[in-house]
Amino acid sequence: MSYLEYSVKTVPTGWRKILFLNWPLVVLLSAVASVGFLMLYSVAGGSLQPWAEPQMKRYLLGLGAMFFVAMVPIWLWRNLSALIYLGALGLLILVELFGAIGMGAQRWIDIGFMRLQPSELMKVSLVMALAAYYDWLPLKRVSRPIWVLLPLLLILAPTILTLIQPDLGTALLLMIGGGAMMFMAGVHWAYFAVVIAAGVGTVYTVFLSRGTPWQLLKDYQFRRIDTFLDPSTDPLGAGYHITQAKIAMGSGGWTGRGFMQGTQSRLNFLPEKHTDFIFNTLAEEFGFVGGLSLLLLYVLIVIFCVFAAIQNKDRYSSLLILGVGLTFFLFFAVNMSMVMGLAPVVGVPLPLVSYGGSAMLVLMIAFGLVQSAHIHRPR
Repeated sequence: MSYLEYSVKTVPTGWRKILFLNWPLVVLLSAVASVGFLMLYSVAGGSLQPWAEPQMKRYLLGLGAMFFVAMVPIWLWRNLSALIYLGALGLLILVELFGAIGMGAQRWIDIGFMRLQPSELMKVSLVMALAAYYDWLPLKRVSRPIWVLLPLLLILAPTILTLIQPDLGTALLLMIGGGAMMFMAGVHWAYFAVVIAAGVGTVYTVFLSRGTPWQLLKDYQFRRIDTFLDPSTDPLGAGYHITQAKIAMGSGGWTGRGFMQGTQSRLNFLPEKHTDFIFNTLAEEFGFVGGLSLLLLYVLIVIFCVFAAIQNKDRYSSLLILGVGLTFFLFFAVNMSMVMGLAPVVGVPLPLVSYGGSAMLVLMIAFGLVQSAHIHRPR
């Protein structure tokens, strides 16, 4: 019996597919989303409006999308990967031409009932395209220069379009996520060593140029770097956000001030308390224990993805699951680092917790792909 025949005969069909869903993963995703509902209810002063109720509806829509995507055979998603990537790239170009502007950035397409952010869709589309490419490419060719060029172009095209919007956070996630996909596919480590060395050299040269006739950055850009390294140098200006975020997090102590008792968020000292800095609200109200509990849920989701990838013998499915798990990890790792002052504030939401439609819907679709790969794997 061939591998294909074995796969077809052992893949569940019809309603049996529901039994093969990774239900613990569904429970973990719902638990994280519930934390988000709770915090959005709190920052609204004990009201489901204007954030908690819409977020609940979006999660239910995302849950339905996840189940729908999961029921579709993984081979079909593999065949559609290139088309989905091109569609997402086209939407990014469309944003540049007709996109809606908000907070000084042109990142969204208004589709009536919601604002779609194509850069969020690109995060998953890029993972699908790279997984399909390396599934098609023989292993002996993975590290040859000519075959490294195409995935680089696949990564750079959306990265540049996202930077133009401007959206530095998402652009960095696309670049790091794409590079990690290449590494997991087996591209030789020497390529990454060259890139890392070039990056370190560039950063060193930028700092070395400060105060010289050939200074590479403007003075205000260096001041931003100074503020990141020491927010207290401008506590009422550029350092205000991160200073208030640290105060909120530190005031929570071990167990927090209590639900809906956070002074920083309730008195509006904490900026973007329902989106980028919602983790600080959680830390203020539930303390170190609450923050660590949420982090544990995130880590469990990533672990489930890693185990699912190891168990799957299909190269496309394995790379896809690892890519989705990595994207999810980058989401919460960058956000938590950002709001704790360990990384610059780049506007990355906390996955499934921060208020927002596009990010939640795309993440649930991504986990639908993980479920599809899990359901339709050979048994």
